[in-house]
This record gives sequence, structure tokens and C-alpha cells, in this order.
Amino acid sequence: MTFNGWVQIALFCVVVLLLTRPIGGYLDAVMAGRRTLLSPLLVPVERGFHRLAGIKPDEDQSWWLYCRDMLIFHIAGFVLLYLLLRLQGLLPFNPQDMAAVAPDLAGNTAVSFVTNTNWQAYGGEATMSYLSQMMGLAVQNYLSAATGIALAVALVRGFARANARGIGNFWADLVRVTLYVLLPACIVLTLFYVWQGVPQNLSGYVEATTLEGAKQTIAQGPVASQLAIKMLGTNGGGFFNANSAHPYENPTALSNLVQMLTIFVIGAALTNVFGRAVGDERQGWAILAAMGVLFLVGVYVAYWAEAGGNPLIAALGVDNAAGNMEGKEVRFGAPLSALFAVITTAASCGAVISMHDSFMPLGGMIPLINILLGEIIVGGVGAGLYGMLLFAVLAIFLAGLMVGRTPEYVGKKIEAREVKFTMLAILAPPLAILGFTAIATVVPAGLAGPSNAGPHGFSEILYAYTSAAGNNGSAFAGLSANSIFYNGTLAVGMLLGRFAMIVPMLAVAGTLAGKRKAAASVGTFPTHGPLFVGLLVGAILIVGGLTFLPALALGPIAEHYALLAGTLY
Repeated sequence: MTFNGWVQIALFCVVVLLLTRPIGGYLDAVMAGRRTLLSPLLVPVERGFHRLAGIKPDEDQSWWLYCRDMLIFHIAGFVLLYLLLRLQGLLPFNPQDMAAVAPDLAGNTAVSFVTNTNWQAYGGEATMSYLSQMMGLAVQNYLSAATGIALAVALVRGFARANARGIGNFWADLVRVTLYVLLPACIVLTLFYVWQGVPQNLSGYVEATTLEGAKQTIAQGPVASQLAIKMLGTNGGGFFNANSAHPYENPTALSNLVQMLTIFVIGAALTNVFGRAVGDERQGWAILAAMGVLFLVGVYVAYWAEAGGNPLIAALGVDNAAGNMEGKEVRFGAPLSALFAVITTAASCGAVISMHDSFMPLGGMIPLINILLGEIIVGGVGAGLYGMLLFAVLAIFLAGLMVGRTPEYVGKKIEAREVKFTMLAILAPPLAILGFTAIATVVPAGLAGPSNAGPHGFSEILYAYTSAAGNNGSAFAGLSANSIFYNGTLAVGMLLGRFAMIVPMLAVAGTLAGKRKAAASVGTFPTHGPLFVGLLVGAILIVGGLTFLPALALGPIAEHYALLAGTLY
């Protein structure tokens, strides 16, 4: 590990912290319907949308109505995207004459983008027309991200409100996030990426002649506009198969830094929204501190593992001074590759600048653990906050059991109903991850996917279902997942990971909103200090360890010890 590497990591962390409070203040104002700098321009547009769709923004919905409308919206989005992919061969803006996407792949892709997963079992530039990229994938990038933020704010309202029957209006929340947050930011980011050299056109692909005289097809297209929302919305679906490792998606060191920052800024800022909503910003900083502890430990381990290099390569007499450079680009090297890998899996993004399949066993285990813990280390936009708040409910409940007192969190008593719904939400992703991994490791269709045998092959399968149920979308890149078996099972995993968590989470929001606020007393456990941060981190690690340690022991941990013994398996 080098001083320069740590300076780059520290720079990223400092900028995120500096942006958290101002962006949090803006998000809080937007979601509360208060005036912002963009209000003179966008309020008439917002009202026009409301009139056109028949939305009454001040009409509160119960948690069930909020949930119902959200599910209906996503079902419609899935159907429209599926039909677009199946019919793309007949539609315009298809300069390479892309054929219709196969039914199982179209279904998997539609589920993937609707759930904010953006798992890609295809090469974007070789499979998707420009219309599919723009009208299908990019649109869902906006809407799935906006839904995540709206859901997080709905849970925040549950903690902030007292004796309330509603948690907001789904349609109004969706319009506000899209119109005031995602669209303006992405317009600016798109122009920035074009300035950096990212293509934004509708031109046909270019045929070039290489130095050897061979022909090479250079893909074009509306890349910058999709790049902007894939990062800001923590979607991660690349226009190109190589994702942000492709020079057209990530041409400079500055574009790389901005991409990392945009992955984190909204998720971090939402913790400040929570603090403002409950009347104590320290509560938000405590949540962010717990996220930060887990993030920094992950960065350290991943960087240490990659900087140390591969002992098998060193044994051959090859210079290992630059670290493990397999699967990495020399522009980024071990420090930024490790940092980006931890960011993209901590934030449920899925974009990559290096191949996680080529990481050292312990280096690759960190991205896997980040997703296994529930995508709560900043997490996807919105999803990270509501996932972490559910763990906060669990941590406070455990603390209450230890002292024999009814637990309270930000003035709300945590009782049996909230804990039951919380556990349903927390246990849904592990059910999908471990259940489908077990099936895939014994049936021929599942075993046909991994390109490696032994522990690494097991890790490839485990990572795929972890990425799907965690709605991350990144992959170990060694799994051939474009098959009926994997397209089907991964799609089910994505649905369970997203909606089997959202529904009970909204139920928690509804029950909390209806409760009165309890005044703090001498016996109230403070939830804005180091003790609470430690308790929260401990609860997350205990739940994650008890659930997933056996699977990790069969995969990356076993591979690590095999590597130390001088063998691949």
C-alpha cells in the first residue's frame, strides 16, 4: 500500500463528507415540498404533471396504499420494458440492426432494471438498440432510483410523524425526486461527461483498421446520458459490456473521481435528511458513522489484499511491486480499483472499473460481504438508508432486551409488530441468496455456469445470487449467466431482494407513523453517540456473520488458504 493510494482514498472520503449536509438540506426541502432554487422553473412543470395524472400531492396515503401504487407502477414498468426489448428489431434508432432480445433474457433484463439491480447477462453494445438503451433502460434507471429515494423518505416520515395515518403520496414523491433531483443533476453530469470525452450521439458504429490490418468495430451511441443516471441512481448498468472499465465510459482520472462521488452522494445525504426530519441531525450523522466504519474497514482489507500481489505470480519471479494487476487497468491500479470495488458494492451500484473475478480471494470477498450485509453501507439510493434504519430498529430492540426496557428510537417505542416486520425484511435477501446458491451448486444447469472449479467457482455462483438479491448488479465476471436457468432464478432473486424487503419495511413505516412521540427520559438510550454506532455495527456483523460465514468459508476463505498453500484449489 502506498501513501499516494491513501491520499486518493482520503480525498474521496473528505469530498463525500463535505457534500452530505448541503445535498441533504436540498433533498429535505424537495421532499417536504418547500421552495428551492429550482422552484420558479419546475413548480409549473410539477403541477402540470399532477393535473395530467390526476395526482393530489397533499393527499396522504396509508402504508398499504403507498405500497400498492408502488407495486402497480413497477408491474407496468416491467411489461413496457419487456415488450420494448422483444420488439426492438422492428423499432427505429437501431443502427446495427439488433435483433429482438430472447424471451428469458428480456424478462431477466426487465426485472433487473425495474428493481434497480441492472444485472447484465449481455453485452450492451452488441445486444441493445439505441431506443432500448434510451427509452427502456435509461428510463428505468431514473424511475427505479426515484422509487428508492421515495421509499426511504416514507420510512423517515414514519419516524418523524406522530399519530399520523399516512406516510406521504407515492406519485407526488416520485415526481418530485425525478424532476427536482435526478433530472437536473443528470443534465449537468451528462454535459460534464461529454466534455471529458464520453460519446453522446446517434451515429452508426465506426469501422476502424488496426495496426495489424484487422477490422475493428468501434461502438457509438448516447453513452453520456446513461452514464450520468447509472451512477447517480446507483444503477450500474453499463452502455458497454466492460462498463466503466471501457475508456468511452470512463476516459479520465477526473471522470473516475466524479463517478465514484456520484455513486455515494445521494445515499450519504439521505442520512442527513433523516436527522433533519426527526429534529436532531446527530441521529443522521450516527447512521452515516456506522456506514463509514464498515466502509473504511472494507477499503483497507480490499486495498491490502490487492496491493500485496499474488504469491503464485511472485513465485514465478514476476515483479509484484504494483500489486495484483490481473483484471485491472494501469490507469487505476490497485488503490483505485479496490476503492471503486468497495464503493460500487457498498452502494448497490454494480458499475466496475476492474474485474472482481480477478481480485485476490480476500480482496474479492469484501465486495461480496458488502452486498451480503444488506447493501446498507450507504447502499442504493434510498435502499441503503431504509436498510440501515431497519438494522437500527433491530439493534435498539436487542439493547432493550439486555436492560429489560421497552426500546425506543428517536422517540418511537419499538414493539413486537415493528420487530416482526423488520425481521421479515432483513431475512428475505438471505433466503434468496442461500436458497438459489444451494440449488445452483447441485443441478447440472447451475454447474454449467461457472468458468472455474473449486472454491472460486462456488464464489462465482454465490456472488451472482448475492448481487441479484442485493439489487447490486455487479458480477464476478466468470459466470456464464445467459441461460434459461440463470436468467430465471436470478430474476426471482432480484424480485425477492427488492420487494420482499420493501413491503414489510413500508409496514414498519406505517405502524411507526401512527404512534405518538415519547419524550426522552433518564432511562432513554442515546442513539447519536459512539455507543449506539458500535451497537449498530455489531448487530449488522453478528447477523451477517451468523447467516453467511459458512458460505464464505466454502468460497473465498477456502480459496485464500489454498493460495497460501501454493495451489489454486
